[in-house]
This record gives sequence, C-alpha cells and structure tokens, in this order.
Amino acid sequence: MAENHSENKKNETWEWIKSLGIAIILALAIHQFVFAQFMVDGESMMPTMQNQERLIVNKLIYHIHSPQRGEIIVFQYPSDTTKDFIKRVIGLPGDTIEVKGGKVYRNGQALNEPYLGEPTFGAYGPVTVPTGKVFVMGDNRNNSKDSRDPSVGFVPDNLVVGRADLIFWPVSNMKLFPFK
Repeated sequence: MAENHSENKKNETWEWIKSLGIAIILALAIHQFVFAQFMVDGESMMPTMQNQERLIVNKLIYHIHSPQRGEIIVFQYPSDTTKDFIKRVIGLPGDTIEVKGGKVYRNGQALNEPYLGEPTFGAYGPVTVPTGKVFVMGDNRNNSKDSRDPSVGFVPDNLVVGRADLIFWPVSNMKLFPFK
C-alpha cells in the first residue's frame, strides 16, 4: 500500500512538471510570435501615451495585413535596430505627405487629428511614401523623432514589430486602442 502511494506521488509530481513545462513553452511562444509587452520611453506620443506606460503589442496582426493609417505601431529604430520606437502611421505606400501651416496633409487633404495637443510646427515635404514602407509621426509632433528625421525616415515593413493594442499599466490609464 505504501508503495502504491509513493508511485502515485511520483506520477503526480511528474504531471505537475510536464504541465509547468508546457505552460512555459506556450508563454514563450505567445511572447515570441503573438503578443509582447513594451514600455513607452519618452514624450513623443503625448497626449495619447505617457512616458513609462506599459503596452501590449500585437505582433501577429501584420502577418495578416499591412499597417493601416492611424494605427500606433512599434518598430525597430532604423539607425539602431536594438531600440524600439512607438509612433502613429500617417502614410502608406503611394501617399504624399506634407506639413505646412500647422497641419499635416496626406494626398492634399488636411488630416483630422483630434489626438494632437498642439499644431505641428515647421514645414516638411511633400514626399511620397515608397513601396514596402510607412511614414510615421509621434502625436507630440513638436517633440518627436519620426519619419521627418533622416535617422528614422520611411520605416521599412520588415522593421515593424506590431500594433499597440492596449495600455495596461498603470491600471488607472488602461486603454484599448480602436482598431481600423
């Protein structure tokens, strides 16, 4: 009888070890291929996102379809791919982008951008977004290193990590971003 109890304990321990191993493998696979956590570093996306907020980024979505105008994406900084940037997609391939008179224009039409805190200073463009790339800008346009800066430029599709879907920390700022 004692031998049977000992055998049951061994089986139960082995089942727990297998379950824990499977859970770890699944968590790593989900992190690698589906979702990832990122932290906002800086003020370039204010007022939409605050410095030090934590995000869930959907890494799978752009294997299904390309980035869409208005989506907030995480991408590898083209001048140093060990760094990640968070910006809003303003232009897609073939779009002409221009900044003038405090507004951003896409294909000759001023954008309605209620998420901005102030007008966009300076002039830029017009430029046309090449195939396989996107044009991105921070929501805090006057304090953002974005596609207007030569070190960023047009962001190649292969450097896009994913779409920001959710701010989860701090909990008081929790927000799900609208999908296009």
